[in-house]
Parts: sequence; C-alpha cells; structure tokens
Amino acid sequence: MNKQKVIVYVDGFNFYYGLKKNSSWKRYYWLDLVKLFEKFMLKNQELMAVKYFSARPINNEDKAHRQSMFFDANKENPKFHLIMGKYLKKKIVCKRCGFNINTYEEKESDVRIATQIVNDAKNGDCDIAIVVSADSDMIPAIELAKSAGARVYVFFPPSHHSEAIAKIPGINVIRMQWYETRFKQSVLPDEIILKRSGYKLVIPDKWKKYKEV
Repeated sequence: MNKQKVIVYVDGFNFYYGLKKNSSWKRYYWLDLVKLFEKFMLKNQELMAVKYFSARPINNEDKAHRQSMFFDANKENPKFHLIMGKYLKKKIVCKRCGFNINTYEEKESDVRIATQIVNDAKNGDCDIAIVVSADSDMIPAIELAKSAGARVYVFFPPSHHSEAIAKIPGINVIRMQWYETRFKQSVLPDEIILKRSGYKLVIPDKWKKYKEV
C-alpha cells in the first residue's frame, strides 16, 4: 500500500516568535526541522518536504547571521526547502507620543504558502498539507489547500493559538507545545560539518546559552 505523501509548510516568522515568546522554548532555536516533523508522521505517511518561508532581517547583522547558520544547518537535509520573502517598511503611530515610527513587517509568506500548497496538491505531490502557523492571515491559504483536494492539518507553534483558524470546518489542529519531547529529540548538534563545503558550523553563542539554562 502506498504511503500518504505529506508536505509541511512552515510560516517561519510565526514559528520563530512562538519559540521566542516563552523563554523556556528558546532552547529550540537550533532545531533540525525535518527530524522534528518526521516524528509527527504516522506509519502510513511519508514526509516529502519541509518548506520553510522566511525573510532576511533588516538592520540587524547578528540576527541575520544566526538565521543564515540555522538555514545552512537545515539545508544539509535535501527535504528542507527554503522560500524567502522580504520585509517591507511600515510606519506606525506611537500611542504614547503620537510620533511616526518606522518599523518592518514580513510580507508575502501567506501568498507564497498558498501558491505552493495549491501547486503541490494539483500536481499530486502531497496528499496531506501541514501548515505551521497561528496567523489568521493564513486562512485563505488553508482554504485553498482544502479546495485543491489536500487533507489539511494546522500545527500551532508553541505559545501561539488562533481561534479563527481553529474554527475552520474540516481542519485538524495540533498544538505543538504538547509535544516538547519531540523538540528535545530534534535539537541539532552543537557542531556540524557541512557536506558541501566541509565548513564547521557551530551553534551561535547566544543560542547555546539558552540550551544551558
């Protein structure tokens, strides 16, 4: 009997801030994503790909460097696919002083995820789509996945929840914070020798300190 093909679509921004929101979950920044989601597969399922949607941080070189190291570590597994968007400048008004403040907002992830899901479902690349996000902006992507014929699960990142998503008819919802043991089992080694270049990748010092707490 053929196994059901599963593709995971990770809203990287929402996933990262889910970990960041609770200090005890920051120890899982340095994570093997393919290994993590393999642990959610049933015997009749096969993980085909983990598609991770993100954008490069702006005006923060240290943060961008840590992100690049995380991507390089995960790209060692061919099932990890990185799809990059971008940050756009956004003006907000300070509620206290009334001045305009320039900030940056990650854009396009919901559209990119929707496009990928529909394309994968129509091409027969997946039977099950797992959307990792608690951002209600993902609702059109989730609904499109259903309309394309895929069976859809939504995994809420740790510390995050969306009532609007949970109420979508026919959607299976899982809260990832209930499965911390699987996170513990999926932490990357502190040192990784990259296969393509032979470069030794070492966990960022800041993230290593979170592991030691």
